[in-house]
Amino acid sequence: MASYLQWLATETATAWWHDSGDPEELQESLVQGASGVTTNPVLVYRALATDRGSRWAKPPQRFSPRERAEALTRLVVTDAAQKLFPTYERTGGCQGYVCAQVDPAKAGSRGAMFSMARRFHQWAPNVAVKLPVTAAGLDVLEECIANSITVTATVSFTVPQVLAVAERHRRGCVRARQAGREPGRCFAVLMVGRLDGYLRDVAADHRIQISEQDLRQAGLAVAKRAYALYQEREYEAILLIAALRGSYHITELAGGDLILSIHPRYRRDLLAQDPPKEERIGIPISQGVLQQLYRIPEFIRAYEPGGMKPEEFITFGATQRTLAQFTEAGWALLETWNP
Repeated sequence: MASYLQWLATETATAWWHDSGDPEELQESLVQGASGVTTNPVLVYRALATDRGSRWAKPPQRFSPRERAEALTRLVVTDAAQKLFPTYERTGGCQGYVCAQVDPAKAGSRGAMFSMARRFHQWAPNVAVKLPVTAAGLDVLEECIANSITVTATVSFTVPQVLAVAERHRRGCVRARQAGREPGRCFAVLMVGRLDGYLRDVAADHRIQISEQDLRQAGLAVAKRAYALYQEREYEAILLIAALRGSYHITELAGGDLILSIHPRYRRDLLAQDPPKEERIGIPISQGVLQQLYRIPEFIRAYEPGGMKPEEFITFGATQRTLAQFTEAGWALLETWNP
């Protein structure tokens, strides 16, 4: 009998990607039906730190810190890209991608991010360049799509962000086709668990009494609303739901034409639980729960399509938290890596 993850990958419209840079963990996920890999600077560093042996080459000493971080990212990303290339070929480039994230400290620098995107794009045909969903990142995203570079739009937590991603992807596609080029693909991330965690702290700080059960549905509410709008507007970009914090994030989104990024710990939990194989993407969050969540001002900004303008994305609390973590616990450590 097929496992829940195998059912998800073969019997529904939902694909799932492996959320780790570790080669051994990836091999386990591929057996269960994973069709892509998400990485970030923290996951790249952890993959290197867990195996300091001969698997990973030592960057030349002459490298600058930036060159060292890029070279190490390339080692982890291209190792995974090679393993996923058969999936990429079999699906005609629809799946089989591995994400490579640009320097998170450059989230406001258009020139730096586009230069990195062009370099990362050369690593393998199935690399999806990860760009942050800031105003600058959206500009770079459109340029990438117009220049046939596939993008994963990350550091994204809200309906306004993923709608902006889809619109800029559309514009990039038009430009690419007018120039006789194949547009890059676009995966639009929603980091649902990180949104839940941020709103939990906001509620506590504002002394808003709200149950944990209701808070755990905030990211799901945003994901389900975004999915409905993507279907209604027939966007070509694909939602990629990430930062999952439990099997409930997986089962409640099952059946959607989207991608779930699943960390090995939740993959193992899901396999152990073996939940009912039900498509639940169309089951709405209850009005009672939404009424409770609406008491948190930051939830309204995340849930309503007009809740934020692109110029506000970089100052959203969850954005600043995540960029800081990716920089301090990932990229900065890669710059000084010395196995």
